[in-house]
Amino acid sequence: MDDADFIYSNGNLEQIAADVLRFAREKGASDAVVGVSEGSGLSVSVRRGNIDTIERNQDKSIGVTVFLGKRRGNATTSDFSEPSLRQTVEAAYNIARFTAEDEAAGLPEPEMLEHHPQDLSLYYHWQIDAGQAVDLAKRCEQAAFDVDSRISNSEGANVQVSHAHFVSASSDGFLGGYPYSSHSLSTVPIASDAGKMQRDYWYTASRNPAELKSPEAVGRYAAERALSRLGGRRITTRKCPVLFEAPMAIGLINTFVRAVSGGALYRKSSFLLDSLNKAVFPEHISLLEEPHLIGAMGSAPFDDEGVRTARRKVVDNGVVQGYFLSSYSARRLGMKTTGNAGGSHNLILSSSSTEKDDDYAAMLRKMNTGLVVTELLGQGINFVTGDYSRGASGYWVENGVIQYPVQEITIAGNLKDMFAHIAAVGADVLIRGAKQTGSILIEEMTVAGA
Repeated sequence: MDDADFIYSNGNLEQIAADVLRFAREKGASDAVVGVSEGSGLSVSVRRGNIDTIERNQDKSIGVTVFLGKRRGNATTSDFSEPSLRQTVEAAYNIARFTAEDEAAGLPEPEMLEHHPQDLSLYYHWQIDAGQAVDLAKRCEQAAFDVDSRISNSEGANVQVSHAHFVSASSDGFLGGYPYSSHSLSTVPIASDAGKMQRDYWYTASRNPAELKSPEAVGRYAAERALSRLGGRRITTRKCPVLFEAPMAIGLINTFVRAVSGGALYRKSSFLLDSLNKAVFPEHISLLEEPHLIGAMGSAPFDDEGVRTARRKVVDNGVVQGYFLSSYSARRLGMKTTGNAGGSHNLILSSSSTEKDDDYAAMLRKMNTGLVVTELLGQGINFVTGDYSRGASGYWVENGVIQYPVQEITIAGNLKDMFAHIAAVGADVLIRGAKQTGSILIEEMTVAGA
């Protein structure tokens, strides 16, 4: 960890956490949890070669949860002084006093805690100043302009640099924390032709700045995407196969995760209630959770409660093997936590039928005739029923070849049917945050157009 990124050392954060727990005990709390964090960052954006914004941030925060038996209260502060810490504990304590008892409330089971976390190399310092960041953003945007004279405008290019560290501690003896980083480069070019305009974007993100794609590569690809959307048409309403391009396919994983997460399940607000040990996907589909990949964006040795994370098959041969549960949601369901307080960790969707040469072009050939979706609009998902209806744009494909861009259409179906009728997953693998998949081919959906 580069100390230049932070004002407080790891030892400072541990001492603050210990002080907060002591204040909670003195107040009379039966249990307490504290999280102390600090972060620094740089954000630079340019548009049409000119600097738009340069922002620096230096943030810190403390979150305290106090338990009075089965009652709990939360409070936060950004002031690390002792009087403020005591006031924050007092606030959490008073909230707990007037909160109804909840039998599911409480700390995780002690045997679930990770007391010896492995180093997953989640922090990479990026030695970059504002001037250098501006130069990268300008190169990225200019690369887009250089592709074609029809790239006539831009919504800009952006460089984000983020460094942070944290410590979590609880009254049952858990103490853990680590530094982490996140860096990205993006651009949004606008293409125009015959009075019509189309925009698209691309970005690269990594914890390690050395693994970011070059600004020229990002700019060129973003421009190519924007250009390919020019001349978009509407198509008539029909039923046909639909290929979700990899960035859109990741959204399908997100819908599954939400549907089998504890909050949705115990509230009975999911179309996948009681899906454990049942076939939701075709037999060729599996979903693996890999929390311990070195340097990955979704890696973590323990979850937000200090519970150890572990490699597991969430879906195996189409059958749901596990949910995404925190200690609280697990108790509400009469189950055990899965180490997912705070979210999932490096989910990898795969198909046993995928061949190594099943790239994007091969997936078009597999679809033969149908719709490729490259953009989705709106929030038309009913998680209680699974009904799915969203605005979309993309390309119409015949005989495995893209014929023309398509716009102003809606795709509709039911997520249960969509999941059950995944025909293929491509080898054109894309990683976005904590999710990884190739393009996903659905056998049939309704496409509403002209």
